[in-house]
Amino acid sequence: MTQSTEPVPGTIRTISSREVYRNPWLSLREDVVERPDGSRGIYSVVDRPDYAVVIAAERDGFHLVDQYRYPIRARHWEFPQGCFPPGRTGTAEDLGRAELAEETGLSATSWTALGTLNGWHGASGQAFTVFLATGLSAGTPRREHEEQDMRHRWVPRPEFERMIRAGSVRDDSTLAAYLLLQLHERTLG
Repeated sequence: MTQSTEPVPGTIRTISSREVYRNPWLSLREDVVERPDGSRGIYSVVDRPDYAVVIAAERDGFHLVDQYRYPIRARHWEFPQGCFPPGRTGTAEDLGRAELAEETGLSATSWTALGTLNGWHGASGQAFTVFLATGLSAGTPRREHEEQDMRHRWVPRPEFERMIRAGSVRDDSTLAAYLLLQLHERTLG
């Protein structure tokens, strides 16, 4: 899922790179860089695995999840999303299927990739692929320990848009995914 990291001519060049921190979910590295004018500086980069965002849609509405997000000390509704746990790999669609089942218990018969974006491109190369999942069937969620407080519900599209305006949906990946869905729907006519 990761995009090319080949240098672009006339841009910042990496002179050296060293890892300064690592845990099972991310690493932080510090790069010495050379700018196009020849001056040098330091750039800190967070390396995290790519993730999938799933728009589980039916009856002109969406399945959302809500959980407490420790870094912002708040709860907000969002589309199901996540990355593979350490040591597990697969395609972006495999990941989307796993996250949807894990967080909501849902499975889908139709998967459409809507696009791949970078949400934190000033500090990380992490990308996320957005999927539209339809033909949904209910099942039992298999949430990770960190997701034990997660809630799941279906909301009609007009309510979802009201939630965005009211600040109940603030997740950047969810908002970007919704824009990709709207663009996709326009191309269908």
